[in-house]
Amino acid sequence: MFVKQISVFIENRKGRLADFTKVLGDAGVDLVALSVADTTDFGILRAIVTDTEKGVKVLRDAGYTVNITDVLAVAVPDVPGGLAKVVGVLSEKNISIEYLYSFVRNVNGCAIIIFRVDQPVQTADMLRENGITILNQEEIH
Repeated sequence: MFVKQISVFIENRKGRLADFTKVLGDAGVDLVALSVADTTDFGILRAIVTDTEKGVKVLRDAGYTVNITDVLAVAVPDVPGGLAKVVGVLSEKNISIEYLYSFVRNVNGCAIIIFRVDQPVQTADMLRENGITILNQEEIH
């Protein structure tokens, strides 16, 4: 039901993103989705990778601080108003969205949006009840 996301604290300086991607690439771990939110000195890099366990290991071995978070991968119709419908359902049910990001891959003509919410199990159930597709780790790869 959930997708494993890795979160990495990364210095906000030249070359750090290149270093991060090289560590994963050298280990044969593919990035599926990526989001970076930065501040002056540090950023939080959030990623979905093809092999979470291996990705975490090689990043930790390279000195990165890595956390794993369960997130929801939601298939959103790739049409005007598609995302508005999903976030509208969440709003009606008083579900707080901590953050979200999208990525290029799609499933059956739907964009895939990653959601971090305050009540993940209840949110997944509620979205399904409203006809919204939740994807698992294998389906987004």
